[in-house]
Amino acid sequence: MIFYEPDRRDKSILSHDPFKALIAPRPIGWVSTISKSGAINLAPYSFFNAVADTPPMLAFSSNGKKDSQTFAEETGEFVWNMPTWDLRENMNITSASFPQGDNEFPHAHLEMAPCRLVKPPRVAESPCSLECKVTHVVPLKDVDGNACINTMIIGQVIGVHLDERYIDANGLVEVTRMKPIARCGYLADYTVLDELFQMRRPR
Repeated sequence: MIFYEPDRRDKSILSHDPFKALIAPRPIGWVSTISKSGAINLAPYSFFNAVADTPPMLAFSSNGKKDSQTFAEETGEFVWNMPTWDLRENMNITSASFPQGDNEFPHAHLEMAPCRLVKPPRVAESPCSLECKVTHVVPLKDVDGNACINTMIIGQVIGVHLDERYIDANGLVEVTRMKPIARCGYLADYTVLDELFQMRRPR
């Protein structure tokens, strides 16, 4: 087993930083936002996850201050949309660098659907969207207290849109039928959730 410090890896062994490949799979933060002036943004984030369940909270981390962070800070709202196998190409289009304020929805051939409790639109084609209110904006620092380029945006889920076709007779969501996709690292690696196994927590 090799050991290395992140900024001192042997590039003759590890030509590419494996960090993102090791912390995998990571759910994709497909975040829609709206600015105070009404500009709409839709972008995927690979640094994203649930961080609490009572109340439910999500967090995404912006590598540099991009539209999603800017708009979420301006309005205090964002929406997470589940990217699925069927929506993989659409999601990938929204990762392109469009001019600030340019709406990614039409570029990605996606329909905007209104939310109930927040102003940003949701992805109509997504089987699940979560309406969120921003609770924290956290500039990240390293162990020496130096500012990093990432800022973490935490939001509380205040509304859930869920396609009832994926709810079974027992009231459980059949997530494998939705086929959510996840990020796996390096430049273009993804995976799809289409199989589950169960393990009971020991008493």
